[in-house]
Amino acid sequence: MRDETREDARGALSWLRPYVSSHAVPFCLAIGILCVEALCDLLQPTIMAKVIDRGVANRDLSLVLALGGLMLLVTLFGAGAAVGRNFLSVQVSQRFGTQLRSDLYRKIHQLSFQDLDRLDTASLVTRLTNDVTQVQNFVNGTMRIFVKAPLLAAGGIVMAMVLNLRMSIVLLAVVPVVAGLIALSIRTGYPFFRRIQEGLDKVNAVTREYLAGVRVVKAFNRFDHEEARFARSNEELGTSTTKAMRVMALFSPAIALTVNLGIVCVLWVGGWRVSGGTMKVGQVIAFINYMTQILGSLMMIGFIFIVYVRARASAERIGEVMAAGVPLAERPAAHRTPDGPGGDLEFRDVSFSYESGQDVLQEITFSCGEGTTLGILGSTGSGKTTLVNLIPRFYEVGRGSIALGGTDLRDLDVERLRKRIALVPQKTILFSGTILDNLRWGNEHATQAEVEEAARTAQAHDFITKFAEGYATVLGRGGVNLSGGQKQRIAIARALLRDPEILILDDSMSAVDLVTEARLTRALKARKSAGTTILIAQRIASVRGMAQILVLDGGRIAGLGTHASLMASCAVYQEIHRSQVGREGDFDERA
Repeated sequence: MRDETREDARGALSWLRPYVSSHAVPFCLAIGILCVEALCDLLQPTIMAKVIDRGVANRDLSLVLALGGLMLLVTLFGAGAAVGRNFLSVQVSQRFGTQLRSDLYRKIHQLSFQDLDRLDTASLVTRLTNDVTQVQNFVNGTMRIFVKAPLLAAGGIVMAMVLNLRMSIVLLAVVPVVAGLIALSIRTGYPFFRRIQEGLDKVNAVTREYLAGVRVVKAFNRFDHEEARFARSNEELGTSTTKAMRVMALFSPAIALTVNLGIVCVLWVGGWRVSGGTMKVGQVIAFINYMTQILGSLMMIGFIFIVYVRARASAERIGEVMAAGVPLAERPAAHRTPDGPGGDLEFRDVSFSYESGQDVLQEITFSCGEGTTLGILGSTGSGKTTLVNLIPRFYEVGRGSIALGGTDLRDLDVERLRKRIALVPQKTILFSGTILDNLRWGNEHATQAEVEEAARTAQAHDFITKFAEGYATVLGRGGVNLSGGQKQRIAIARALLRDPEILILDDSMSAVDLVTEARLTRALKARKSAGTTILIAQRIASVRGMAQILVLDGGRIAGLGTHASLMASCAVYQEIHRSQVGREGDFDERA
């Protein structure tokens, strides 16, 4: 079990190897300068002992001045090394952090929808910010004090032994105890700091949900409820942090007590030996200085491991993202596929399930001719959105295959495939900026005339031009200054501007009134492009005129055909029609 845990830990940290190799030269140079700095600090007590035992004891002023000058020179050299080390450490750690954040952001962009479903958005934000900062601080500290502390501790022990071997017996009693305390602090503290990072995830999640839904919170006057949710998450984070700090706080005093007891022993034994004439005063002072250095170093090592366990927890969390999912499987011929696959869209006995294991789609087989229209109808949870998400390969087919122009999607380059598909999702997403900026997400090189043509097709041009700034109107976050129907029409125009071979509208006219929907449907049929249009809808009126209508029920095909054929043969379609005909009737024909 322990071996498996170690292997998992190594695997979680394996993503660090490229960063280690790319920053190895300046990192090692900083460590080398740090060693010089540590050596200068270690030489000071020995030189001081010679000043006292040789210069002061013998009243040799020239020797005192010479050794004093040497101490000053060593101090200046050490200070210069410290400046160089600080410069390098800041440079390396900042470049490391910048590169890591960029790579992690790029990795998040490459994650499959399965991975995004599993990794919470708030957790990804925490990993991209706080966790990266924890690792970056550890890298910076390693080149500043984290390596220097053990060097001073080990060097102090060696110099003390060289100075007086018998007195160094005290160190043989102190060092193992301190090492044991440090090892115990690592073992005990790591789980607590892991829980702190998870607590940050929860706080970020609650905050993000509140800020995203602040209007709903105010509308329902549920601020007290949200405040209680945040208070619980915040309290859990505070409790976890307190427990971690309380546990770790036990070790620093224990280490200090152990080393101070060692200093007391040195003073007692040193005083007894000086009075006996077997040891010089300068050696006792130097030995105490080395013990003080060792004390400070061991205390710093204790702090280092507190930082280490936090950095390790953060590094493993980053590693989970780095190791999440592999790129979509592409066959060797994928990158040689021509840019324009074209042709029919065909589902061949397709089944799909999420990580829960239960099939959401089962044995889906149908084809949609190039340039035709397909309506998809079904109750909530029947698998409509899942089905269209398989076309751009947001999710990988479990069983069966999907072909475009007779070519399996897995034989098509993913980037090229998605450039030929435009999808308008159920939840309309607009970005901060102008209306024109949002429209040009579909085609950043589109001319003003092309933008306006797409907006007219999407029935958006009229309301856009009513704004004082027109297409230059600045939208708030998520398009808060637009109605739901206006946002949907801008999203449709954005998709049309791409001039896609396959246009997928996933219930993207639900907030549009029936008159505007009828006009929009006619405009989509009349658009110049011969691309295929797939429309998911809740109302039969929205899909009635489609070349084919696919009816889903429980993840299976319940019917496929025209409105007339389905009314004659599909019980599910007939039931949906009966539930709507009283409210809508033949509205689409009258509009």
